[in-house]
Amino acid sequence: MPKMKSNRSLMKRIKLTGTGKIKFVHAYKGHHAPYKTAKQSRQLRRPGMIDKTDYKRIKFMIVK
Repeated sequence: MPKMKSNRSLMKRIKLTGTGKIKFVHAYKGHHAPYKTAKQSRQLRRPGMIDKTDYKRIKFMIVK
């Protein structure tokens, strides 16, 4: 049986924290910045954490 491969496109978009949580960069902040509110731009700047309901599905794709 061959080894499982991790999803490389996903691996480029997420980082694992030291405690095992999964961190990602928010979407919708690339362009059209003047049309977004200051609050929205500020909140999108911070990294997001994967919700616990998605954790099992994402963990399956990052098999090592």
